[in-house]
Amino acid sequence: MGILLTSYSLAILIFLLSSNNIYHATSDPLCEAPIPEHAIPIYKEDIDLLQFALNLEHLEADYFLWGALGYGLDDIAPELVMGGPPPIGVKKANLDALTESIIHEFGLEEVGHLRVIKSTVGGFPRPLMDLSAKNFATLIEEAFGKHLEPPFDPYHDSLKYMIASYVIPYMGLVGYVGANPLINGFVSKRLLAGLLGVESGQDAVIRMYLYERREEIVEPYNYTVAEFTIQISNLRNSLAKCGIKDEGIIVPHWLGAENKTETNVLSADFNSLSYTRTPGEILRVLYNTGDEHKPGGFYPEGGDGRIAREFLHKPN
Repeated sequence: MGILLTSYSLAILIFLLSSNNIYHATSDPLCEAPIPEHAIPIYKEDIDLLQFALNLEHLEADYFLWGALGYGLDDIAPELVMGGPPPIGVKKANLDALTESIIHEFGLEEVGHLRVIKSTVGGFPRPLMDLSAKNFATLIEEAFGKHLEPPFDPYHDSLKYMIASYVIPYMGLVGYVGANPLINGFVSKRLLAGLLGVESGQDAVIRMYLYERREEIVEPYNYTVAEFTIQISNLRNSLAKCGIKDEGIIVPHWLGAENKTETNVLSADFNSLSYTRTPGEILRVLYNTGDEHKPGGFYPEGGDGRIAREFLHKPN
């Protein structure tokens, strides 16, 4: 059942003005998309899917803000924290000027995402998140199936930070693609489309950054950048347990676009469409347990929102 408003204009105003005037309405009919009569802005069923995304948006916001600035959401937009605990182990990364400018922008974009989701469908406090170098090192070692010495540290330099960044926005991208056919309200659809567009852009920037350096050795491990992306993608496919929905920046021809290329700047399926993942798949990866009922990884106490909580309270 949808959430009914008293008038079409009220629905538009709530969406456009709910996020501190980030969206600016106009009275020019040439700039307004026609909406079918009796359309419902937000269906009740939309809310859980959009709120689920807050888990990843919080992860991205603090990882990017801290990486670029040395401080995070508590300083930039404390009202969005809603009393949630501070992230574990996050810190300023040793970034060059180009990388820092990219990551700074990403972080501010995530602040906007958190604001608009919470102001449109409500939300929950920031969950406990583990963004420590140790947690990333554990993930990377699982990806390679061996101990790396010294342990991988995403905060050590720009290249390692961007390799670690490869882990995060893509999960938001495939999650939004997965939610898309299940979203019904016209306000909900507009919100999801806007979020998906920016998450896709962030993922593309990260992949292109790494693709340009694909043959570079990641010191001191004697593995190339391409090999890191391949192993991380393989791990995510293994944890999610639903086949190939994740690909490194170099692939065999049979996975390339039209089976004719080994380059893989964008990860996509046989028809060059974005892959899709369910909330369960996403949690299996982000918990790094392969089980949406068993927290760990980036979320030591599990994610929040009805969808994530139900997995935690439901037996496997």
